[in-house]
Amino acid sequence: MAHGRLRIYLGAAPGVGKTYAMLVEGQRLRSLGADVVVGFVEPHGRRPTAAMADGLETIPRCTLVHRGAAFTEMDLDAVLARRPQVVLVDELAHSNVPGARNAKRWQDVEECLDAGIDVVTTLNVQHLESLNDVIRQITGVRQRETLPDEVARHADQIELVDLPPEVLRRRMVHGDIYPPDRIESALTHYFRVGNLTALRELALLWLADRVEEGLQRYRAEHGISAPWETRERILVALSGGAEGETLIRRAARISARTPGTELLALHVVPEDGLTGIDPVVLDAQRLLLESLGGSYHQTTGEDVVDALLQFAEAENVTQIVLGASRRGRLASFLGAGVGERTIKGSGRIDVHIVTHEEAAGSAALRLPHPSRGMGPRRYWSALAGAVVLLPLLALLLTVLRGHLGLSSDLVVFLLAVVVVALVGGLYPALFAAVAAALLADYYFTAPVHSLAVERADEVTALVVFVATAALVGTAAGAAAQRTHQAVRATSEARVLSRLAAAVMRGQDLPALLEQIRESFGLASISLLERDPEASFVPRWYVVASAGERPPERPGAADVESPVGDRLTLAARGSALSTEDRRVLAACAAELGPAHARGRIAGLSGGADVLADAERTRASLLLAAGRDLRAPLHTAEESLLRLGRRRVGEPAPEEAQLLDTARAAVHRAAQLVTDLDDLSRLHAGALDLYLRPVDLSEVLGAALDDLGPGGHSIVLRLPERLPDVIADAVLLTRALTALGADALRHSLPDRPPVFTAEVRGDRLEIRVEDGMPGRGPEPGITATRASGSRGDSLALRLSRDLAEAMDGSLETATEGAAFSVTLTLPSAAPGGSATSGLAE
Repeated sequence: MAHGRLRIYLGAAPGVGKTYAMLVEGQRLRSLGADVVVGFVEPHGRRPTAAMADGLETIPRCTLVHRGAAFTEMDLDAVLARRPQVVLVDELAHSNVPGARNAKRWQDVEECLDAGIDVVTTLNVQHLESLNDVIRQITGVRQRETLPDEVARHADQIELVDLPPEVLRRRMVHGDIYPPDRIESALTHYFRVGNLTALRELALLWLADRVEEGLQRYRAEHGISAPWETRERILVALSGGAEGETLIRRAARISARTPGTELLALHVVPEDGLTGIDPVVLDAQRLLLESLGGSYHQTTGEDVVDALLQFAEAENVTQIVLGASRRGRLASFLGAGVGERTIKGSGRIDVHIVTHEEAAGSAALRLPHPSRGMGPRRYWSALAGAVVLLPLLALLLTVLRGHLGLSSDLVVFLLAVVVVALVGGLYPALFAAVAAALLADYYFTAPVHSLAVERADEVTALVVFVATAALVGTAAGAAAQRTHQAVRATSEARVLSRLAAAVMRGQDLPALLEQIRESFGLASISLLERDPEASFVPRWYVVASAGERPPERPGAADVESPVGDRLTLAARGSALSTEDRRVLAACAAELGPAHARGRIAGLSGGADVLADAERTRASLLLAAGRDLRAPLHTAEESLLRLGRRRVGEPAPEEAQLLDTARAAVHRAAQLVTDLDDLSRLHAGALDLYLRPVDLSEVLGAALDDLGPGGHSIVLRLPERLPDVIADAVLLTRALTALGADALRHSLPDRPPVFTAEVRGDRLEIRVEDGMPGRGPEPGITATRASGSRGDSLALRLSRDLAEAMDGSLETATEGAAFSVTLTLPSAAPGGSATSGLAE
């Protein structure tokens, strides 16, 4: 039975039209004569989507009861029994109700595909498992329903359904996506422009990787090894030397000139795993590469060039960046280097050779460096041993001259050369071979005590001896060097693995430092942190320590290894070799994340305490508001009744006192209401309903709420004022609070002024109180400090309400005058406000 084909409509966000596109495809296939049925479609109340399903046969859903409630799901058994050619299944990542045949809808789809039924389905990018954490960071919402990426990657066809963020938000405002009671919350949270843009980019990047996988699969199936330059891929070959940073920066500049270029780096490790490369250098180069947007890769291979070219072909690389050769003239004459061989074998791949400071170019003659594997001590010990051992052997063989021939003498000298090679490596072995040949010629070939040789067979014997001694010495030295490196690598791996395991177990810093101290035989060790505020003379603090008398500053340590910009590892004890310092640096690198995790854990604990305190404070405010609201309302009503029940005309002083008491009680009640609204807003319990609102109507409602004092406020509004996108109730609440605050701080003959002006796609509402501007006018005395106005409860509430509606609130002070500017999105962007002011 043929396997069905899977087609996915991938949406960048909810509401872009995935279900509608799926139904359009179903109608198209039906018009071509295909047997198409609807297995499951969820129109979410959208009439155009529901209308597009007209004419398509729909498989009735099955009903499942869970926890006393009835739910409907796709009837998989009915679909399999019907066996259509194509089935339309909405929401691929959906979780089925417990009790269904499968836990996930994608498992239902796989059964349909196994039965030979083609499936057309929909999926949002936020439901992909690999992007779940990224989506949560962007939107603040963790998706409970996720789909394994492999299910989507195995689809035969994926089509992206996308809309610009502005168009999607416009559809949201018009009610084409969510019901009215969810529009405002969606626009201010999940459907913000930044969120939609990030989701769109994620969908495009994920789909681009899917297309790349399809291209690689097609090339593999058709045996195409030549690179296809569908996009530029630049590969940097890293040898582990100091020139790596130069190559990475040069490749990054090449990559920056072509948009869409991918930057890669490769380091080839020998198959035996033995390398003298400093891992700290490679780690630094990897961090530099990742900071420039590249990706680091590592592979093993017997031949560097072959491994490099194989990787380049597999990754469809178009350009390779190599460093200029560090080999000398003699080595270049004897054989082609990596760069030359790469150029010859690269084919259509361009190869860039970049010069650097480490490149061979100086004419200075350099002496051979002692073997890294043997170390300088063994190197010089082997040379000294050859100088002493060879003359002693020559003296011994002279005594035995009558009993041994030249061949026996050469065998004894060969044994000495092998011993020297085992101790010191190649160069001491070559020195011992030449020295032994000269001694054998001088003491044991005729004429004796002369470097001349009379017999041809003795010349041949000496030449063969030198060649044999050189070859045997080289092999013995290489074997000893590899053995030493293997033992060294095993010890290093053991130390690093133990430390990594301790870090993974969550051991504290003192325990980790004690482990490092014991591994290297140090007397004491400290992790020091530099005070960032001490600019001239650095001050250091001991984060953790182990051992007796640990160093308290880097200068007091025998060994120092930086951990980061502000951390360093300082130790006292015996001097460490270069290899030990390299391993110590790797251990120090493990301490940086451990220290950061400990600090984050401490901050998290403190944040939890603050969050608990904040929740407690908010709950107390809410409780206090509820408890105070009823007594204040009762007091206000009592004062009002007391004023009405007075017989006759009350005295002016009594009337004024009653009015003052009623105003104070009303003000206290209003403050309690403001605190309640502010707490609900911060707790996320205040519902928002964003829609186009007529500003004139909102201002009229706010003036009515202000009572008699609101009628004195001056309005200066344009004749043609576009609607503002806001919550009408909350905007009225904010404008009422701003108006009341302005009335309280205005002079009797200077009422507050409300103005409005359109600026681009935003609408500015400005509230100015009735106070003089650049200085006190004649006859006017300012009796308040306007600087404290910005911290008032009314302004805090209005600012938080504005930000919840995707707006902003700013204050300004000029002399004694105080103004507030409330900015909100405009429903119809236009130019600036024109004439036609009404006061």
